[in-house]
Amino acid sequence: MAQSHENIPPKITESHDDTPGTVASVLEINESHDVITSSFEEMLERNLQGFGWAMFFQVILIALSAFFDSQQTFISNYTDGIPAWHCTHNARTTCNSKQSADICKLHNSEWAWDEIPSKTIVSEWGLQCSNVFLRGLPASSHFAGTLLGLFVLASLADSCLGRKKLLLYSCLTMSVTGILTILSNSVWIYSLLRFIAGFCRATMATSGIILLSEVVGKQWRGRVGTLLFSYFMLGMLFLPAIAYINRRASWRHIYLYVSVPSLVYCLVLLLFAIESPRWLFVQGRGEEAIKVVKKISPVKDKTMLMSLHSLSGYQRPGASSSTANIFSSIKNLFSRKWSCQRMLSLMVVSFGIGLVFYGVALGIGNLNFDIYLTGIFNGLLDIPVVFLSYFLIEKCTRKTSLLILCLASGVSSVMIAVVGEKLKMIQITLSLATFLCADTALNLILVYSVEMFPTSVRNFAASLARQAVTFGAVLGSLMNSLGSKNPYLSYGVFGLIVFCCGFFVLILPETRGTSLCDTMDEQERKENIVHS
Repeated sequence: MAQSHENIPPKITESHDDTPGTVASVLEINESHDVITSSFEEMLERNLQGFGWAMFFQVILIALSAFFDSQQTFISNYTDGIPAWHCTHNARTTCNSKQSADICKLHNSEWAWDEIPSKTIVSEWGLQCSNVFLRGLPASSHFAGTLLGLFVLASLADSCLGRKKLLLYSCLTMSVTGILTILSNSVWIYSLLRFIAGFCRATMATSGIILLSEVVGKQWRGRVGTLLFSYFMLGMLFLPAIAYINRRASWRHIYLYVSVPSLVYCLVLLLFAIESPRWLFVQGRGEEAIKVVKKISPVKDKTMLMSLHSLSGYQRPGASSSTANIFSSIKNLFSRKWSCQRMLSLMVVSFGIGLVFYGVALGIGNLNFDIYLTGIFNGLLDIPVVFLSYFLIEKCTRKTSLLILCLASGVSSVMIAVVGEKLKMIQITLSLATFLCADTALNLILVYSVEMFPTSVRNFAASLARQAVTFGAVLGSLMNSLGSKNPYLSYGVFGLIVFCCGFFVLILPETRGTSLCDTMDEQERKENIVHS
């Protein structure tokens, strides 16, 4: 597609005056002294090269959101379960506290909880003999809230709110809802608040990783994404420690110790975090974008920094369309054939990864271990995943890495069903291999989804990818229940689906080491140049 002359900004005369100019871009001169315009992304890369202390502080501050996000995600493991119980002296000889299902066949005088009745919502509200739907309602509500929040809130980060505000509001409402959950006096109110918490935190992961990716240069993009995964892992490790410390207290204490620190974090985020300069520039807020770049840029060359002033009065072509309404990013994303095809392919791959990851993770979580050790064990599994993710992001192409991980997790999952329980150690080893491959693929797909779409639709596109992962989790949970007696209906299906979904990676473009685009027109011109 030929570029219209209307989009070519005028020539720049470099000035050392501090007054912001009104011209559009910085010029680069080739060997024949022809002058061409460079994108804002290229100028940004020149000013964000390196990694100074200001940038380091921002990266740590933003990535910390994943720590609290993971705790709210998995807190139900310690607040919604059936606590241990024992037979009393009045019990019949048939009483067996090792079989919790028998608790419903005993008289209330024949058994008692090992610890205080308010240890979990099940023991406090007498849900131990309720139907499966009622006991699983809080977790299902949280899941449903996340699905709805991903769709409703995603476009706000691309339009009116931006990355920082959506991350801040999501974390703030999640924290406040967590504190209000302490006041619940029934499973219905509790489930409603869990739904609201899921709705509020739905976009935290995407807002966090996109904001991280847009405040650093491309050479650091993959590394800061890995840092976000590391904080998510730390949150998983700290949560069982918090639950263990409060093991003899009410479940309300766990919500208190998880939600109050995240509320304090919101205050720090409000005061010190910056907005994405790329998003500001797409919105036509050039002067604010320049201030942000100057604040975090490790570049000491004043001439290079001053050249940013030439961008302050220029609004990117296509920027106005991104601010038309909060759902403009949906229209922009699906109105073009190439972006629609790319989005659908990404969602298919994300669905397969989410299916096998959550399906196998649920199986690992059902191991007959102590609940606190199980939480720590699941968190420790993420340590090799973080290192493997870092290596693949830095050294290998996105397409090749994802394709191999999808195929490997698919084969391993099918082999779990083929081996069966007779070879228990081999089955456990294959389960761990499948989990590690799927977990690593999940990390990579989050980074990948950020890189293949422009700033104007990036958050919405990444949220759709995460929504596909969540749908995979829903089906994975269902198949895991159906396949409790026949592993071919669970692990066999997981492996077959992710194996087939993995080939859709071949449709997607390679993004490793490429610059981020800001508008759909710019992304389209870039794609045409690559394929010409």
